[in-house]
Amino acid sequence: MKRHPGGPGPAPEPGDGYELVDSGDGRKLERFGPYRLVRPCAQAIWRPRKAPSLWEEADASFDRVQGNRWVFRRPLPGEWEVAVAGLRFRLSLTDFGHLGIFPEQRDQWAWIASALEGAKEKLGRAPAVLNLFAYSGGSTLAAARAGAEVWHVDASKGMVKWARENAALNGLGDAPVHWVVEDVNRYLERELRRKKTYDAIVLDPPTFGHGRRGEVYRIEEELALTLEKCASLLSQTPVFILLTSHTPSCTPVALANFLRSVTGCADRAPIEHGEMLLTGGDALPVPSGTFARWFPEGG
Repeated sequence: MKRHPGGPGPAPEPGDGYELVDSGDGRKLERFGPYRLVRPCAQAIWRPRKAPSLWEEADASFDRVQGNRWVFRRPLPGEWEVAVAGLRFRLSLTDFGHLGIFPEQRDQWAWIASALEGAKEKLGRAPAVLNLFAYSGGSTLAAARAGAEVWHVDASKGMVKWARENAALNGLGDAPVHWVVEDVNRYLERELRRKKTYDAIVLDPPTFGHGRRGEVYRIEEELALTLEKCASLLSQTPVFILLTSHTPSCTPVALANFLRSVTGCADRAPIEHGEMLLTGGDALPVPSGTFARWFPEGG
């Protein structure tokens, strides 16, 4: 994922560095630290609540109509830092309109920390957490900070490097995190042959993606197989499975049904499911992905 060049930006502001300012007419106005950005948002089918002048004052906007490009009202640094949900991230504008963070995941990061609370004492060792399609590492950081040993797996070498930078920002540069650049299904197959097990598994599969060796991943075709492998890798003392998605067909009920039908974990505890939301101040919440999570201690 290509980052836009430029110098470093300001240090993160105190408090939460992300805020949904407004949304509507197929767009969202967001604050990332000191900068306000406008990005497309298909879910925002309503009318904006704030004045047009507030949108016009945004520092930059991402234009998909004119060839996927950022349009700048004023210059932005190539990189800057924000603190979101108690975690620090290095952000950069990319050619896809992303910034290196999915802030709708912040409730999941808090949930991971809560689910891992007390696990080390109960297991007599650090819980082993597998984070698949791990992107820039939000779930990895949450788990490592909670005392887990983490295997961070992503097919993109650039994203794994970015995640390691985020770990260093959070004082977790020496934490027990294994950084793995590999196709997820290929990695899972190898772990099954090694008879490796994990106490908790996090996965956020893409709608469509490519592995390190050109493997193609289509969620409708591959997710069931991926979950079957994950279920076989769970230890005898499982802590949780967390499945999230940004694929429109993967509704909360669909994700929960995937977990029920493929892993059989619902026989041991209920499965929570719902929407992930972008929120902020008095802005209307924007649905941005879905989740399903299984937590035996919560059942």
